[in-house]
Amino acid sequence: MLYEEYGEPVLEPVNRLDGKEIPPDVPQHGVVPIWLGAASEDVTLPEAMICLSDFGEAFCPTHERKFKSHTPLLVRPPEARFEPTRPLTFSSDIWTLACTIWDIMGQRTLFEGLLANDDDMTSQQVELLGPLPSEWLTKWSEIRDKGSKSTHQPPASSTQAWEDRFEKHMQQSRIREGMPPSESRERDAFISMLRSMLRFRPEDRPSAQQVLESEWMVKWGLPEYEKIRNTAQAQKVES
Repeated sequence: MLYEEYGEPVLEPVNRLDGKEIPPDVPQHGVVPIWLGAASEDVTLPEAMICLSDFGEAFCPTHERKFKSHTPLLVRPPEARFEPTRPLTFSSDIWTLACTIWDIMGQRTLFEGLLANDDDMTSQQVELLGPLPSEWLTKWSEIRDKGSKSTHQPPASSTQAWEDRFEKHMQQSRIREGMPPSESRERDAFISMLRSMLRFRPEDRPSAQQVLESEWMVKWGLPEYEKIRNTAQAQKVES
């Protein structure tokens, strides 16, 4: 059954770097690992299963206080750096959620950098979102005065930066895949939602319920989700 589905095992001969013969107690061949997955193009949205893993880091801020964020740097909320003595809250997750939504929709991260450090992240955040809160700006100036290297350049129009990224990361990729581009109303609603979620001060960000009630979610996100769920339920009934 397994061979019928995936074919015969692929064998690779075992060779020594010095060219000598392989000892009799060493296997003569290695078996290439089988891949049991499927190409994304072959998996429909109703068939897709999302797996959330917290690596033991999830906690409920209403029952437990934590101050250090182990969220990956590219999606880590800025208060983890500038307010290290303040407990993390649900609002910290809203920031990370916004970055994740962009990652899924745009097929690349909002803030980038394979070897980025904290200063690189702050620079990118300022470039896209505008100036830091005054109290954070003072702290950042102190950090930079101590020899920290920053790549920050004074931002141009943050609105234009959003629109440029949307065009490059989302519209162009949709066109390449033969999909219709998003209309301007959806683009504006999508950017507006993410900008509200990416406000520097945690208390200024919307709650999860408010995100669900945003224009983009109500008019575009949730209706598409309902279509996917209804299709999945119909497929179960048919099977």
